[in-house]
Amino acid sequence: MGGSGKKLKQEFNAREHVRGVCSMARASDPNSADSQFFIVFDDARFLDRQYTVWGEVVEGMEHIDALPRGEPPKAPGKIVSMKVAADLK
Repeated sequence: MGGSGKKLKQEFNAREHVRGVCSMARASDPNSADSQFFIVFDDARFLDRQYTVWGEVVEGMEHIDALPRGEPPKAPGKIVSMKVAADLK
């Protein structure tokens, strides 16, 4: 919920929205992304080239699977700790 109030210009890319991908959330305006993001539980290729993929879960997906689901979930879970790894390519 909430955000910084700064709207980011869309930067859609060719990355596929498959299980474990992290992508920017936005409103209906393609240039409305802010600080919210989502993690894809199941492949969602219909989101490809409409949302900006910026990362992926490389380990610990079982913890993501344990988070409550829904839009919005009745009792949202919290990510208490996470680490951002450098590009391993």
